[in-house]
Amino acid sequence: MTYFTVWEDFAKAVERLYADNPEKCRFVTSFRHADKSLIIKMTDDVVCLQYRTDQLQDVKKLEKLTGTIMKKMVTA
Repeated sequence: MTYFTVWEDFAKAVERLYADNPEKCRFVTSFRHADKSLIIKMTDDVVCLQYRTDQLQDVKKLEKLTGTIMKKMVTA
């Protein structure tokens, strides 16, 4: 599985994946203590989108993306 290198591309792909199949999508975050990196994954069991970062500013972007997806879940 490959990782996205640009946050904006990852965020757009996540929103598209969720819009295509909201019933099957899962959003997972995990933190690897060994290399102090945050791993974000969105999958619908067919497509798997991943992003890895060790930058604090990306955590704020993750909060914004999570809020956007949560709003879509509530309004759907």
